[in-house]
Amino acid sequence: MTTVTTSSAATADAGPATPTKPAKTPKGSGSPFRRGLRRFLHNKLAVFGLIVLGFFLVFCFIGPLVYPTDQVHTDLASTMLPPGTDGHPLGTDDVGYDVLGRLMIAGQISIVIGLAAGVLATVIGTLWGAVAGYVGGAVDAVMMRIVDAGIAIPATFLLLILSAIMKPSVPLMIVVIGLVSWLVPARLVRAESISLKSREYVLALRAMGGTHGRAVMKHIVPNTVGTIVVNATFQVADAILLVAYVSFLGMGLQKPATDWGAMLTGGMQYTYAGAWWLIFPAGLCIVLVVVAFNAIGDGLRDFFDVKGRDR
Repeated sequence: MTTVTTSSAATADAGPATPTKPAKTPKGSGSPFRRGLRRFLHNKLAVFGLIVLGFFLVFCFIGPLVYPTDQVHTDLASTMLPPGTDGHPLGTDDVGYDVLGRLMIAGQISIVIGLAAGVLATVIGTLWGAVAGYVGGAVDAVMMRIVDAGIAIPATFLLLILSAIMKPSVPLMIVVIGLVSWLVPARLVRAESISLKSREYVLALRAMGGTHGRAVMKHIVPNTVGTIVVNATFQVADAILLVAYVSFLGMGLQKPATDWGAMLTGGMQYTYAGAWWLIFPAGLCIVLVVVAFNAIGDGLRDFFDVKGRDR
């Protein structure tokens, strides 16, 4: 009988296995949100704007809880104190209000009006533009001529007239600024709607018996969200500037309520007396917040740019 021997080479230790390198993830892979976030974070100016905005939100809305001041009752014994005076890091104004505390309260009003008016303008403009672009024809022509007529009238002029007729208040300024600021987003959304209404999913919805309202709310508006969100940031910045314009011209909120524009107006008459602390802090706040919103809008444009290359 012949004995068959099995080679031990098959069972011999062949040494340590070579580790398998993990496959590299392609640069453009990942969810659309992650790719958009990567583009946003690559925009250093947008990140800086987000940090600045976060600082001002904390400064204006949490700051008064940490640094409480009386912004209602005047203190004529403590007027025009320079920065660094005990208990007043940024000094006091002409009626004794602490400037640092007043910056916080004024920032609350400016930011609230800006955000609310920007959202209101964006909502009205989005619906108006979506309907005009989707329906088209004579309806589109009439609706857009109304927009053209509104754009031809300066928003500041309208605000000054309304402020002279009615007593300015925060809700009134939100409504008025929102009603004069919706024209630009309406034109942008209308242009998007014209291209979207001929897409297959919109035509399929209409073929299945879907209403025009459902087509607008289900497909047209959601597919313009990138344009809407980006423009909303610019609307907020414009609204903050409009509040500052009107208040600077003396037609804004009346004391003790205030905003950054009103602080500029109150401090202008003391400029030549060397009271720089009455205008410089408020002016710097306006510039930084407006630049922050514009920078964030630029970053959001990169975020929603699906055709953009990943960086």
